[in-house]
Amino acid sequence: MQAWQVHENGEPSEVMRLADVARPEPGDGQVLLKVRAANINFPDVLMCRGHYQVRPPLPFTPGVEICGETEDGRRVIANPALPYGGFAEYAVADTAALLPAPDSLDDAEAAALHIGYQTGWFGLHRRAHLEAGETLLVHAAAGGVGSAAVQLGKAAGATVIGVVGGAEKADVARALGCDVVVDRRSEDVVAAVKEATGGRGADVVYDPVGGEAYTQSTKVVAFEGRIVVVGFASGTIPNPGLNHALVKNYAILGLHWGLYNTKNPKLVQHCHEQLVELAARGAIKPLISERVPLAGAADAVQRLGDGETTGRIAVVPTGAQA
Repeated sequence: MQAWQVHENGEPSEVMRLADVARPEPGDGQVLLKVRAANINFPDVLMCRGHYQVRPPLPFTPGVEICGETEDGRRVIANPALPYGGFAEYAVADTAALLPAPDSLDDAEAAALHIGYQTGWFGLHRRAHLEAGETLLVHAAAGGVGSAAVQLGKAAGATVIGVVGGAEKADVARALGCDVVVDRRSEDVVAAVKEATGGRGADVVYDPVGGEAYTQSTKVVAFEGRIVVVGFASGTIPNPGLNHALVKNYAILGLHWGLYNTKNPKLVQHCHEQLVELAARGAIKPLISERVPLAGAADAVQRLGDGETTGRIAVVPTGAQA
């Protein structure tokens, strides 16, 4: 079969190599899956660079999120068990963690219903307890993680402010349902958010960016507001001033979704059921901006790492051959 492999750490376009390799052998409690679609996530970029908290042994195949097919023909959503990731014709996953792919979504959309939407659901509902009528601010609102949070926020009855970088991404954020869109390249984010909220600020801030975005968040978070720290796509990890959180009376909430798979897997299943129901009634629908063949994976991962993408890019193998 064909699979992308990383033999040394570096930029994805330089270290990802497409090769003919043997199909992976599933271990105890694992299953072999034919990859129907694999979505590209920022952890794929970080793993190529050697900057992610999980460092699979070299060589490894990136791709942490797939819609796959079991030997008996069932469509499932899975996080492949590294080093046998999803940018390949076949991948390996833990049997106990498989989730049914909803009939309302195609393969690429089903794959994208997992990490980004689970992260959004846990961040907004489990950690921040977002309520209807509150204001939600989403950084990188046109991206894969941000677009999921926007849709989930709207589904929860919140007013959503999306921050983006560039006019094209602003159009995407509006189409996703943002009530207010702020282009950080041409607008003062802090001033725009304060104007949009009558000076009150945002009740919940969803931040997958870090760096300057986090600093902006602290300036616009409302009284008793909650900042959900999801990731650091900017490459800069903030050092929050806890005196500031005390004086303004807001909460800083960390979210590492992957921990729930081991700490509370039943809650992951419950979340999936909620997401499937929302997808079935059209309240959420993963934004797939591109579908690329397996040969285009390295270029697509690099573009995500360079901040040039919107929504999700799906890698769709043309066929699974031995």
